[in-house]
Amino acid sequence: MSSQPEQTKGSSTAAAVSVAQPGSGAPLAGPGTGRTHSEVLASRGERPTSYDPADFAPLTGREEDWRFTPLKRLAKLHEADGDGGAPADGSDKIALHLPEGATAVLVGQDDPRVRKAGAPIDRTAALAFAAVKDVTVVTVTKEAVLTEPVRLEVNAEGGTAYAHVVFDVKPFAEAVIVLDHKGTGARSANVDLIVGDSAKVTFVSVQDWDRDAVHLAQQNILVGRDATVKSVNVTFGGDLVRITPNVRYTAPGGDAELLGLYFADDGQHLEHRLFVDHSVTNCRSHVTYKGALQGADAHTVWVGDVLIRAAAEATDTYELNRNLLLTDGARADSVPNLEIETGEIVGAGHASATGRFDDEQLFYLQARGIPEAEARRLVVRGFFADVVRQIGIPELEEQLMAKVEQELAQELDR
Repeated sequence: MSSQPEQTKGSSTAAAVSVAQPGSGAPLAGPGTGRTHSEVLASRGERPTSYDPADFAPLTGREEDWRFTPLKRLAKLHEADGDGGAPADGSDKIALHLPEGATAVLVGQDDPRVRKAGAPIDRTAALAFAAVKDVTVVTVTKEAVLTEPVRLEVNAEGGTAYAHVVFDVKPFAEAVIVLDHKGTGARSANVDLIVGDSAKVTFVSVQDWDRDAVHLAQQNILVGRDATVKSVNVTFGGDLVRITPNVRYTAPGGDAELLGLYFADDGQHLEHRLFVDHSVTNCRSHVTYKGALQGADAHTVWVGDVLIRAAAEATDTYELNRNLLLTDGARADSVPNLEIETGEIVGAGHASATGRFDDEQLFYLQARGIPEAEARRLVVRGFFADVVRQIGIPELEEQLMAKVEQELAQELDR
C-alpha cells in the first residue's frame, strides 16, 4: 500500500452522472455535462462509476448517498486539488506481513489488476484513485493454503494520505487477510479483493483510529465461481469513518458473507454502506451488522443495498442490522434496501431493529444478584458475541471482545 499514499423493491438513490454498464468500470460522460446529483435512479444497478474525479459533481450533502454524512468533517477529502483530492501531506507507517505463499509488488494504475474489482462509485473514491500512482498488489498463489494471515498494518501519523491496495487471491487458494488501522490524520483509500474461482478468503478490516481521525474507504470485492468470501468490518475509533463495501460475482456458485460491528461514542460518526450486486445465477449473500452507541451525538449509519438482477435466478440473500442505544443523545440510522428483478430465487429478505436495553433481560439478571452495571455489560457482550463468533479467528475474536469491554468501561460506570 502506498503511503502517498494510501424487503423493499424499487428503492431509489440520487446520482449526478450518466449510467455506465453494470460492473464495467467504464468512464462516464466527461466533464461539463451539467450534472447536478439531483437525478433519481430507478435502480441501484444504474449507480454510476468512474476513475475520473471530474465525472462526479462536487458534493453538497443533499445527495441521497451523502445526506447522513457531515461533509464539514471530511477534512477536505471530497475536494479536488490538481489531479487528486486535498494535498497528501501526511505520513503513514506501513507494515506488511506476508506468509509463505503470498507476495507483494508495487504497480502503476495501468496494471489490469488495479481496475479488475471495480471502479470508484463516488467523488471521494475517484479522488483517492487519482492520487495514488503506485498501487500495492498482494497476491496469494494459486492453490496455496496460508498457515498464517496476511497482515497489513497502517499507523497514520497525521496529515492527509491516500492509499490503494489490491489483494489478488488466485483460484483454489485459502487465505485470511487482516487490514488494521491505527493513528490519526485524514485518510482515503480504495481496497480491492479479488477472490479467484473456488478460493476461500476471510478479509477483516479493523478501524481502531485515534479519536480525531477521518477515514473513507471503498472496498471492492469480486467473487469468482464457487468462491467463498467472508468480509468483516470492525469500527471503533475515529471522528468520522465511512466504509463502503461493494460485492460483485463473476460466475455461479459465489458465496459472500458480510459481517460488521461498530461502537460509537460521544460525537463519533460511523457509517457503513453496502452494495451487493447479484447479476449471475446461483449465488448467495448474507449480511449481519451490529452496532452499539453511547454518549451525546454519537451517530451511526448503516445502509444495505442488495440488487437481484433479472439474470440472477436461484439467488439466496438476507441482510440484518441491529443497533443498541446505550444512552440518551445517540442516533442510529438503518436503511435496508432490497431490489428484485426476478421471482426465480431461493430466498430474499432483510431485517432492521434499533432499541434500548431490554428491561426484562436486565431485571432477570439483577434478580439473580448481578449489579446493574455488570448486567448491562453482559447484555452488550451477548449482543456482539453473536457476530464475533462468526469471524472464525480466535485470536482476533478475543481482541475484539476486549475492545468492547474497553468501550463499555468508558460510559456504563458513569
